[in-house]
Amino acid sequence: MSDTPAPQVGSLVTGSEIARLAGVTRAAVSNWRRRYDDFPAPVGGGAGSPLFSLADVQAWLGKQRKGQDLSEEVQLWQALRGAYGDDMLAALADAARLLAAPTSDAGGALPPEAVRLLRAAAEGGGEGETVTALADRFTDSVRRAGSDLVTPPRVVRAVRHFAADVTADATVFDPACGIGTLLMAVGPAQGPRRCGQESDARSARFAQSRAALAGLTRVDIAEGDSLRDDQWPDLKADLVVCDPPVADSDWGREELLLDSRWEFGTPSRAEGELAWLQHAYAHTAPGGRVLMVISASVAYRKAGRRIRAELVRRGVLTQVVALPPGSAASHALPVHLWELRRPQSPGDEAPGVRMVDLTQNEPDGSLDPRPEQAVDVPLIELLDDAVDLTPGRHVRESHQDYAAAYDDLRRELTQQVSRLAELLPLLTGGEGVGALDGPSVSVADLARAGLVEFGDAEPVSASDQLDTDFLRGFLRGTANTRRSTSSSGTFRFDTKGARIPQMDIAEQRRYGAAFRALQEFEERARRVSELSREAAALARDGLGSGALTPRPEDAHPHD
Repeated sequence: MSDTPAPQVGSLVTGSEIARLAGVTRAAVSNWRRRYDDFPAPVGGGAGSPLFSLADVQAWLGKQRKGQDLSEEVQLWQALRGAYGDDMLAALADAARLLAAPTSDAGGALPPEAVRLLRAAAEGGGEGETVTALADRFTDSVRRAGSDLVTPPRVVRAVRHFAADVTADATVFDPACGIGTLLMAVGPAQGPRRCGQESDARSARFAQSRAALAGLTRVDIAEGDSLRDDQWPDLKADLVVCDPPVADSDWGREELLLDSRWEFGTPSRAEGELAWLQHAYAHTAPGGRVLMVISASVAYRKAGRRIRAELVRRGVLTQVVALPPGSAASHALPVHLWELRRPQSPGDEAPGVRMVDLTQNEPDGSLDPRPEQAVDVPLIELLDDAVDLTPGRHVRESHQDYAAAYDDLRRELTQQVSRLAELLPLLTGGEGVGALDGPSVSVADLARAGLVEFGDAEPVSASDQLDTDFLRGFLRGTANTRRSTSSSGTFRFDTKGARIPQMDIAEQRRYGAAFRALQEFEERARRVSELSREAAALARDGLGSGALTPRPEDAHPHD
């Protein structure tokens, strides 16, 4: 929360909202703030996202003759913002609950003006349309902020497209349903049973009220963390859709090491999306499908290789779709859709994985791949050392479009390189004394005390007194590496002799964050190395075969 004084008016607006009120660009509003000394000063928010009094802004716009009449929809949104500030999810939940029960006092903290505007909007366009308009405005506001708090409309459109033939008697499940957008978008409007779970109570309340106001009668939204506290333990759905939360790496791995849902392998802490994928699959009925929104890097990261291999080997993964760039504003790389299918019986497994690369399409263009954008890859061809499930790689190899493949490699290599420096942690000069020169403890002692477990390739913390990244970072340090490397150069943890420093948990987490950033840096550097080799090999092959030729401007770079 900001330390700025509380606003003196009921309704607040952002710079972007001022721009919409005045019918100008956001840059024009920034210019007004610099050029006009009498432009209203911020009364809330922070330095990067100031809030202004709507009344003061309207008066200034009127004086400058720059204003426009406010629609009731804008007035309603500003009234909600004035009462709830940045907690617009709570505002939406209270608004929807009031519309669902108009004769009760279900409006929570809604101010009288917002109640009046809500009821007026409902009378004019209906409760369902009013709530839909609020949901759309909220989605647009978080999209413009670059947040992944809600599923972007283009991703919703893609999931609905590939979900396709959902029948009226189907059961649909979304274990991270947010405000319910994805759950309500797939299948026919009436008929399917829709079940969801959401850890944010405000989102869950809004989703439930939203469904009721839309006339959907078979919708049940439970509150709680799906991975740690599954509210649907016995549910088996015909279709599971999910756009999982990826910003928080603490998905509960240490608490869930022995969970039966990890049918394809226990995900590492960095592979939370593979935990959500397996949770979704655990809730899939025989013959049922999973459609999961997945970050593009999950297709090739080393940490998830074993799980990817199992998904392929067992014929469960049926399709990977690389969506057009811009489908999800919060992802720098194209977002993927992974489709899984639970076999109905032995022998019903998929013989291969369909790879679809739509990354050359416009964001709002066709989602039906052209023949050169899709290929069916036999399982055996995917089960190499990398188990790289990036669609573009397999589509390129199949159709041998050297020019497009080379352009894609150069573009991805540029994106990957641009992120490398950002991943290096900020470090400062130390005292020159090694951490292990001070008080330390052996990993063997920690294991005997029940603070460390060895169920994975590397030790993990089994207690909130010990940070896993801190533990692994120091075990990979010079002192322990020397002790753990054999004369042949093979690295294997010496669990008897390895030691880590004694630090309180807050200090552990500081070190752990730095070690984790270094690991991510190393993973991306390896990806850059792989892409560099691929690009060079493809370029040599293409130049030698005549499929590629130097551009005229590149042929004599020193001219």
